[in-house]
Amino acid sequence: MLSILITIYHYNLLPLVKEIHQQCLDLGIDFEILTQDDASNSIHNVENEKINLLSHCSYVSLEKNVGYRENKNILVSQSQYENLLILDGDCVLPFPNFIKNFVDQIPDYEVVYGGRIHAEKAPSNQQLLRWKYGKFMEDQTVDQRNKNTYRATLFNNTLIKKSVFNRIKFDSSFKKYGHDDTLFSFELQKMNAKIKHIHNPVQHDDIDTNAVYFEKTKNSLDNLYLLYKKQLITKEYSKMVSLVSNLDTFKITYLLAVFYSVFGKFLEHQLKGNNPSLFVFNVFRLTYFSKIYIG
Repeated sequence: MLSILITIYHYNLLPLVKEIHQQCLDLGIDFEILTQDDASNSIHNVENEKINLLSHCSYVSLEKNVGYRENKNILVSQSQYENLLILDGDCVLPFPNFIKNFVDQIPDYEVVYGGRIHAEKAPSNQQLLRWKYGKFMEDQTVDQRNKNTYRATLFNNTLIKKSVFNRIKFDSSFKKYGHDDTLFSFELQKMNAKIKHIHNPVQHDDIDTNAVYFEKTKNSLDNLYLLYKKQLITKEYSKMVSLVSNLDTFKITYLLAVFYSVFGKFLEHQLKGNNPSLFVFNVFRLTYFSKIYIG
């Protein structure tokens, strides 16, 4: 019936698994919950080992780090059911009928995305950047997601047929953080996969610090440029690539790159501080990507 696959790195997954496990038992469905830590050697692993005591559940801590993408590929290869629910471990469930909401979609779907939300307040000022970007730029209603069916599909809370996943898989040749969802969803679009968006979100719980998210964003933009340069996505599929490509036509990209070279440290200081601005963040993203784009 349902294989629930959860990848983690340095996180206590036990409370989430217990909740999902109980929901599955209450529904009386055939299920398995496979979880895997990517060699974090975390203090949380003592708690995570208790997952193995739950029926139909498995927890493994890898000895060697394989990366976010390959971690997911491994769990898919080990799953026994055609229906896969792929989750990130750093989330909480807002609804007690979370699993049922997905199970109800199983008869007629290829991919179902439930969405993601963020808490009403940031955990701290030093986590404001990631929280603001998630809350005000990433979180979308079903209607908003349906305007860009494929691009709005992430893989932090996604029901997908195993046969569909195996036609694509995550490209583990990219080692830096970011845009694995972009490539995967682009491949779904190419194969014209049937995607349904529903309101069944998870809440993002493990919010990066401003400094960590700043560096992750740079890595993510590096990855995005590689996807475009290697022709793995079209420029039209990414708003950032499309924008910078169009600006380059008018020779504006060079000026943006110069702006980053001059003011990059100021942007970094502002974004890593206690009151990061989304406007400054978007200026940083645009000018940094312009610098990458012109080489």
